[in-house]
Amino acid sequence: MRPGGFRLGLAIAATHLASRRRQTVMSLLGVMLGVAFFLAVSALMRGSERDFIERLINSQPHVMVSDEFRLPPLQPARQLHPRAAVALSNVKPSSEVRGIRGYKQKMELIAAMPGVRVAPVLSGQVILTFAGKDHGVLMNGVVPKLMSGVSDIEDKIVAGSLEALDANPNGIIIGEALIGKLGVKMGGNVTISSPGGQIRTMKIVGLFSTGATAIDEGQAYVLLKRAQAILNRPDRANRLIMQLDDPYRAREIAAEIEQRIAYRTQSWQETSENITAVLVIRNIIMYSVVSAILVVASFGIYNVISTVVMEKRRDIAILKAIGFHTDDVRRIFLFEGMAIGAMGSVVGVGFGLVLMLILGRVEITLPGTTTLVNLPLYWGFDQMVLAAAFAILSAAGAAYFPARRAAMLQPVDILRGQT
Repeated sequence: MRPGGFRLGLAIAATHLASRRRQTVMSLLGVMLGVAFFLAVSALMRGSERDFIERLINSQPHVMVSDEFRLPPLQPARQLHPRAAVALSNVKPSSEVRGIRGYKQKMELIAAMPGVRVAPVLSGQVILTFAGKDHGVLMNGVVPKLMSGVSDIEDKIVAGSLEALDANPNGIIIGEALIGKLGVKMGGNVTISSPGGQIRTMKIVGLFSTGATAIDEGQAYVLLKRAQAILNRPDRANRLIMQLDDPYRAREIAAEIEQRIAYRTQSWQETSENITAVLVIRNIIMYSVVSAILVVASFGIYNVISTVVMEKRRDIAILKAIGFHTDDVRRIFLFEGMAIGAMGSVVGVGFGLVLMLILGRVEITLPGTTTLVNLPLYWGFDQMVLAAAFAILSAAGAAYFPARRAAMLQPVDILRGQT
């Protein structure tokens, strides 16, 4: 384009758009709405994903060692004679108490790793009884001081405290929802019965409320030593749970721990692998849908520029006759499409932010909980850039074909009155 031609091309593009004001405004509205809905849906979906991952990370250990092996150990006969021609069947394995052997030594090894906090847990099913009412719960034997560093249960306690277990070895902490079912009160006594026949009377020294009914009605906490006695597993823990300073290193840390201690060690990513895969698929569907909105909006731009090309055939011929090259003409109409896309993006981002503010005030009750929460939104600047960039690219794509057709027009044929 000749000197000064760039600004001249912009001026011509602006004149063309102004000449078809109503169609231009409608195209702008299409892009604006497309960007706004792209932004609102993206913020909602990404916000819910981040909120879900955060809840997932906070509601379970980042890494957990269980009292089993990823691959079952070989029998002694198989170890001694790996290529034996005869296989022994019906070999009765020696019975032993379930749990992680030497869990204290293994905890010391894990605690020495930087950025890792670890606590032992012994879990088992028991029956809580009060006034003839029975209710099955998962009893968790814990060390309060260590447990507070790896779990958020302390934040969920609404009466009493986790440390009250240290002050009362026969104390128990149960869910606030369970206390209503049993009809017992804070400070009252309940009877615990284990599958092995152990029966103990425990005093309620604390209540917790997570908002999740299954947890509030189905779990209880006691001292680790008391759980070992009730479940008849002396000096055993069946889980070592860990919290990390960086939760996203969980997979790497889990692999290192399993290699050192041999027991099956799982990161939260491995435990929730199916869920995270669903989130990836959900994001693909979400971006496909919101992108389709902008693609549909770009058809309005295609219509406007195609109409301008048809109406301005003689003007295009004159421009080419006075020295405008094919690329210069194509660039003018691309400017028109990109101008609509850029203006629509700016207004659309503003409107999208308004929609996000409205959505952020909506309160819902999450499934499985009883508390009201606001819709989680993602306010990252990157999604605004993504929405605007996709809108401008869609607009440029919609403008390309009419611009190409305009650039290929032959000025001689048009000026002679040929079609």
